[in-house]
Amino acid sequence: MEGTAGEIAEKVALLSSTSAYPHAPPQVDIVETHMAYVFLAGEFAFKMKKPVHYEFLDFTSLAAREFTCREELRLNQRLAPGIYLDVMPLTRDAAGRLNLQGAGTIVEWLVKMKRLPARRMLDAAIAAKTVKEGDITRVGRILVDFYRATTPVWQSAETVISRFAAEHHRNADLLSSRQFDLDRGLTGKVLRRMSRALEAVRPLLASRIANGAIVEGHGDLRPEHICLVTPPVIIDCLEFNRDLRLVDPFDEIAFLDLECQRLGAAWIGKKLLESLMRELPPAPPPKLMAFYRGSRALLRARLALAHLTEPDPRTPAKWEPQARAYIELADAALGQFESIIRP
Repeated sequence: MEGTAGEIAEKVALLSSTSAYPHAPPQVDIVETHMAYVFLAGEFAFKMKKPVHYEFLDFTSLAAREFTCREELRLNQRLAPGIYLDVMPLTRDAAGRLNLQGAGTIVEWLVKMKRLPARRMLDAAIAAKTVKEGDITRVGRILVDFYRATTPVWQSAETVISRFAAEHHRNADLLSSRQFDLDRGLTGKVLRRMSRALEAVRPLLASRIANGAIVEGHGDLRPEHICLVTPPVIIDCLEFNRDLRLVDPFDEIAFLDLECQRLGAAWIGKKLLESLMRELPPAPPPKLMAFYRGSRALLRARLALAHLTEPDPRTPAKWEPQARAYIELADAALGQFESIIRP
């Protein structure tokens, strides 16, 4: 059966070997996420998607994984030109041997990328305190140009508002679960605040949407996806679900701002927001920006805890503290939302 544990282990074993690659890298390092394996092989990286099924994606068929690999290649040309190089087949020959781009039956697809310097990823640079103001100015320029060139996507206000409401219900279901070690009082307060905010924010969202604010953006704009090379590149666009890429650019920037704040570099998000507000008018009102931050923080809290619902979660000690940190950020953002009298 496609996607069995034995089949996956066989593919991982092959791709972990330096002999699997025509360019003969000196070593292969593996990075595992809940949706993929990434093989760091010398100057290149190869991503193999797992045959997983979640509510927002289905990679269980080979055809679905091929399509998503090709979408990843296509979409990432927008903000990481020259980094995503090819979609390559993994084959099984008549003797049953696996080969990268060899003859035989295709059993898997991989995305081939140029390998980027880990120390220049924004999250690593924040931790090392090596981020310069000029780095962020260049990132801001790339984002401004990207959003300016992106054609607005029409969506009804009700569609967008319903999407926020659906995410809130999913967040509330998981964050309210007694299986996690959370501050029940704080979590309940934050969820109630978000319920009130969803009603109060409707006219602000409707006005924003009527002005053509929704575009097909990056979809997952986090520090670990920004590389401060020259010029900067932004990788790992959310390729598997177009609806999740349809966003207000300022919602994406609010997310990046939130993540930089969590990492102790609030000045980065502030600088990027100032750049976009200056160059992409009309900017959303502060109340809407506070809502975007609160919504993103609760979503990230839920996604952190979702790792613990998997049969064999990786780094299990990491997720509850991370969820608690996001809940505190959501509380601050929604408190700000409530304190702003004028829209």
